[in-house]
Amino acid sequence: IKRYIMIKGKCHCESVKYESKNNSKFAVFCHCETCRKINGSAFGSSAAVPKVGFFIISGENFLEEYESSPGKIRHFCTKCGTHVYATSAKNPEYVMLRLGCIEGNHDIFPTKHIWVSHKAPWYEITNNLPMYEEG
Repeated sequence: IKRYIMIKGKCHCESVKYESKNNSKFAVFCHCETCRKINGSAFGSSAAVPKVGFFIISGENFLEEYESSPGKIRHFCTKCGTHVYATSAKNPEYVMLRLGCIEGNHDIFPTKHIWVSHKAPWYEITNNLPMYEEG
């Protein structure tokens, strides 16, 4: 039985805060070049929550949008630069939360690696999660 959690998150400077009244539907590690560059890391870690029930509770005036690829909008805090969440025209019913922005001890765990065809050559995937060449 999956328990209900109110997901809460915020940017690094705590100006932007959000809540989701829904549990995550899925979570992934994405190794595409865009996620690597946006996150400044080997991959991005994201969890999808339904857009219905997702609310910015403070700091909406600090959010800036950036279309990183056609139809993919990334939302950043203009004060600290944190990539807080993303939306996509391909899946408009979801908001992709950055796992590093979610507060507390949550039970959201990525279940797969996607876009491993774009994986950084200096990073080795060492867990046993399924890997997909594309997303």
